[in-house]
Amino acid sequence: MTRKRLLEILPGFISWNIILFLVWGGYFFPVLTAYFILAFNVFWLYKGFSLAITAALSHLRIKAAQHTDWMQEVAGFGDWKQVRHIVLLMVANEPVVTYRRTLEELTKQTFPLKQVAVVMATEERFPNGKEEAERLRKALGNKFGAYLVTVHPANLVGEVKGKSSNEAWAAREAKRTLVDKKGWDIRYTTITSNDADARLDRQYFAYLTFKFLDDPNRYEKFWQPAVVFYNNIWRIPAPNRVVSSISSVWSISLLMRRDRLINFSNYTASLQMIDKIGYWDTDVIPEDYRIFFKAFFKLDGRVEVEPIFLPSSADAAESTSTWKTFINDYEQKKRWAWGVSDLPLFIRWYLNEPKVSFFNKSIRIFRLLEDHIMWPVNWFVITAGVTVSTLINPNFLRTSIGFMLPKISSAILSVALVFLIIILIVDAKNRPPRPREFPRWRAWLGPLEFVLMPLVGFFFVSLPGLDAHTRLMLGRYLEYRVTEKVV
Repeated sequence: MTRKRLLEILPGFISWNIILFLVWGGYFFPVLTAYFILAFNVFWLYKGFSLAITAALSHLRIKAAQHTDWMQEVAGFGDWKQVRHIVLLMVANEPVVTYRRTLEELTKQTFPLKQVAVVMATEERFPNGKEEAERLRKALGNKFGAYLVTVHPANLVGEVKGKSSNEAWAAREAKRTLVDKKGWDIRYTTITSNDADARLDRQYFAYLTFKFLDDPNRYEKFWQPAVVFYNNIWRIPAPNRVVSSISSVWSISLLMRRDRLINFSNYTASLQMIDKIGYWDTDVIPEDYRIFFKAFFKLDGRVEVEPIFLPSSADAAESTSTWKTFINDYEQKKRWAWGVSDLPLFIRWYLNEPKVSFFNKSIRIFRLLEDHIMWPVNWFVITAGVTVSTLINPNFLRTSIGFMLPKISSAILSVALVFLIIILIVDAKNRPPRPREFPRWRAWLGPLEFVLMPLVGFFFVSLPGLDAHTRLMLGRYLEYRVTEKVV
């Protein structure tokens, strides 16, 4: 068995063994299991505290940024008019209205649109995308400095169909057309990966330009806004609204965590850096963490992610019925969890790149391992740990620690409810206004939807994570699945 396969097996092996430890550990080593559960509860309390505080601080920074005139700040740089921004709008099989709205939002940018190029990155396997992108050229394309429509060929040898391979194709085409032919200065050009449904704040490119020009290390940076799933938050079923809200607050909080912040979903980098490292890889499904670690290790660990304290509002997973929405959300979370498949490569880079600071690369890999290993495990230990371990060994309840375990665990998790209140406030402050068709009384009852968290946590967090880990462990590799969009 190759080293790669051993490393692919490892995450699922660890996850399953932690979960099953609650059963066999509760039977054979009940005291050890009890202390493990309590320690995990304390760890979870810390995580809740950290999430609540960083989300609240990040929320305040976002509000301050939204009230700042970033074009006025940009005007202080004498070379700001040389800056150009390329936006890769990733088009797959979405309804045309989805990316029409995204384009319309882009036309509201405070930064001069003639310094912005839109690249409609379509796929040959979805011909409607190219046709609709060309139709939009007349209506919206002439508002930008350039409007390109690229077509990623289907069935290229060695490629995996998906966002990453399409990004690589579109970015190379953009560089060839805009830099090589039109003469854009690559040193002053950024490139933004933008999902078809992701609507950037109107000050995004003004803020980005300021950060770009103000940073002497601009060619070793990614810039990351807060990705929030609020476009259709009032329309989706309550369980999906809960998971989308938690995901949004988590994304907001990460802007304050430089040790954890890695570009995700929608982000920007200098075109010079992307060109230097060889663009996105074409043989993978997960692309955001892959492009970060590729740049990080190729550039000797100097690459960092800089927060942009503005929202990028995307669609939460949705479909044409409640049940199909559940399935769509589950599949999306499973695809996100499939990022675990990159761990063998990242560990190999970690071991083979001695020039990178040992501390820096160790922190990065440790945080990544922690997030992925704990992804499917958290729910089982926090929600079911006490119940499973005491049911499997009823005699343990007659001991002092067995008797106190449920009470201590409940007390620790009750304290965490205080942090949940802060999270709910941050979520409410960042959501778009309630639409008229959504009843006022349902909005008032919104906080009560969070009683669904144990159920939501299992079906839309833990289970898809465990599914991804198990598939990787068994060698049943995932194929790219476009998340359905509904208008």
